[in-house]
Amino acid sequence: MAELTALESLIEMGFPSGRAEKALALTGNQGIEAAMDWLMEHEDDPDVDEPLEMPLGHILGREPTSSEQVGPEGPGSAAGESKPTLTEEERQEQTKRMLELVAQKQREREEREEREALEREKQRRRQGQELSAARQKLQEDEMRRAAEERRREKAEELAARQRVREKIERDKAERAKKYGGSVGSGPTPPVTEPGPVPSSPSQEPPTKREYDQCRIQVRLPDGTSLTQTFRAREQLAAVRLYVELHRGEEPGGGQDPVQLLSGFPRRAFSEADMERPLQELGLVPSAVLIVAKKCPS
Repeated sequence: MAELTALESLIEMGFPSGRAEKALALTGNQGIEAAMDWLMEHEDDPDVDEPLEMPLGHILGREPTSSEQVGPEGPGSAAGESKPTLTEEERQEQTKRMLELVAQKQREREEREEREALEREKQRRRQGQELSAARQKLQEDEMRRAAEERRREKAEELAARQRVREKIERDKAERAKKYGGSVGSGPTPPVTEPGPVPSSPSQEPPTKREYDQCRIQVRLPDGTSLTQTFRAREQLAAVRLYVELHRGEEPGGGQDPVQLLSGFPRRAFSEADMERPLQELGLVPSAVLIVAKKCPS
């Protein structure tokens, strides 16, 4: 009759009778502790309160009573048998032990849930740190690429300036070689009487050197400047288009048409000049232009 006492103890501890009977049956009637473990583990199951399809006598661990099954001897065969009962003091002691066991199970469950929550928080922080490190690395890579791009552009600009200086030096050297001696140095040749000059190719006036490219520096109204290399046969309109594409946004969002001026000699280029090549306008091999807002006609 130990199973019957276990069922009554579970009911007195506050568990529904259906759950208590189901727990005892599914744990093989191994005692209150096993049944309580099952109840604690399955208390959130949606079907925990569904009845178990098993005979009541099997659930309680006893044979069917005389009212449930009448044998050949008749209903009086078990009438003389009496059920052993617990005293009130024993019942209270057993209930006390069961309550202590329930409290212990509850503490263990709370401690397990606390450890799981702590582990989840550690995992969340670890993932946050990894994400922050990845974001910082991406920013550093972008800054490094931007710095490399600036260095490359600066190196290209310096190389272009060096090429212009080398061209100028070569031109000076060729002129000095062609006219004899370096310009501005050496003894002054003696003055001779002019005589008839024979016509020969070496005595013809020197031809002007042809340049394939020219370097244009454009000064903007805000004090900044743009520098770009163009072909000598390109039209001046290409320079104006380059300025309109690369100048910064003006206050108000609009872009007024621009007019190009030369610094020295002072000259304002007209719309007709925009169709003329840079070489024809005297802007080769290099020139400095000034941008001014175009006055509406």
